[in-house]
Amino acid sequence: MTAIPTGTPAEDASSTRNSRVVALVVAIAFFMQMLDGTIVITSLPQMAASFGVQPVAMSIGITVYMLTMAAFIPLSGWLGDRFGARNVFLVAIGIFTLASLFCGLSGSLGEFIAARAVQGIGGALMTPVGRIIVLKNARKSELVGAVALITWPALIAPVVGPILGSMITTWFSWHWNFLINIPIGLVGLALVLRFVPDQREEEARRLDIKGFVLSSTSLTLVLAGLEAFVHGTVNAPAIGLLLAAGTITGIMATHHFRVTADPLLDLSALKIQTFAMSTLSAGTACRIAINATPFLIPLMFQVGFGLDPIETGIYVLAYFAGNLAMKTATTPLLRRFGFRTILVGNGLLASLAIGACAAVSTDTPQLLTLLLLFAAGLFRSMQFTALNTLGFADINASQRSSASTLSSMLQQVAMLMGVAVAAAVLNLSQALRGAETAALTDFRWAFLAVATIGILSALRFLSLRRDAGVEVSGHKFEPRK
Repeated sequence: MTAIPTGTPAEDASSTRNSRVVALVVAIAFFMQMLDGTIVITSLPQMAASFGVQPVAMSIGITVYMLTMAAFIPLSGWLGDRFGARNVFLVAIGIFTLASLFCGLSGSLGEFIAARAVQGIGGALMTPVGRIIVLKNARKSELVGAVALITWPALIAPVVGPILGSMITTWFSWHWNFLINIPIGLVGLALVLRFVPDQREEEARRLDIKGFVLSSTSLTLVLAGLEAFVHGTVNAPAIGLLLAAGTITGIMATHHFRVTADPLLDLSALKIQTFAMSTLSAGTACRIAINATPFLIPLMFQVGFGLDPIETGIYVLAYFAGNLAMKTATTPLLRRFGFRTILVGNGLLASLAIGACAAVSTDTPQLLTLLLLFAAGLFRSMQFTALNTLGFADINASQRSSASTLSSMLQQVAMLMGVAVAAAVLNLSQALRGAETAALTDFRWAFLAVATIGILSALRFLSLRRDAGVEVSGHKFEPRK
């Protein structure tokens, strides 16, 4: 059955408008955070020269940010309930913006590391709490549009960040990669104060300290292990130890949350099929493919094809354009076909587009390559929005905070796992060839491996109910007779 409006047409229109405004305000903050995570990578050599250290030493700035964020994400939902989501979101933007200022003004590696650690705290609170705000201010019938708005930063920032960072570093200086956050953050604070209502739970739970320590430790160790694997910063036994310790601690945390009377994270959302599939099982596999592709595409054109950053940027922009172009069609397509059909059909198309990238060569006409990347961007955008929306289609009010926190934790893992899988296939193919550097054939195997994961995840969504999420999508489901 489809959602039935409960107010007059004018009230419904006003509610939709308000939910979109709130979602857009949250999206601005998300964009600032996600752009920062990708824009800084291109300026690491210049920063190293400025600080008088080797470029490899600068990777600690990225690692510290990621690990600090991982440590505080599990606490975000509880803080939102205890002090009000709007207030915590304001604090998160304020912390992130102020830390960005100190990153841009850093005169040494030590100062930069400290500033990045503080910035990670702001980032940890921003995403899950921002999503809670959107969920509280959107009715189910408005959820697709609202989630589509807060999803575009995750789609766009990884694509445009490296290009924008290169331009800023080349034409100005690396400092502006951080200082650019100041006006964005100030605008974000003003918009939150103006448009986001102050909502909080009537009765806040006590802080589950043991649950926080276990879940925080688990996420931090797992992400540290994946990050070390991707960048090769430690040896294989140490990586295995980090991942094993993170997994064991995660199992302990899960057991604790199931038996304690007042857990930090309510795991009941994982019993809901739409949330469990889109966030944990098939959703994680799908996100691995989604997150691996932006990593592989620019790397293939620069390393495999030998193109310079400007030439590579042309292809990346085609991919970026596809991500943007799908946004206007997301809601109508979900209304016409429903979540199950979209996640299966579009998921297969997205995976086939990824696999087709393996066939691109220097002889492929540029227009054909651009069209392929544009199509890959279209399907990626549709799949990402459908996953993020379906995950909260059946979540009730009491589960919102924990579900948002769990979603953020699992998406952080999936993001690094996507890059780790792609890097692992590249390294394995290169090792089997006995080569010292990656070649185009290595990228072909990586794209095929990622596409296979995407196909398997898309087929897994066949187990969804045919009427999954119809209240959100508006799809007119006809039961079989």
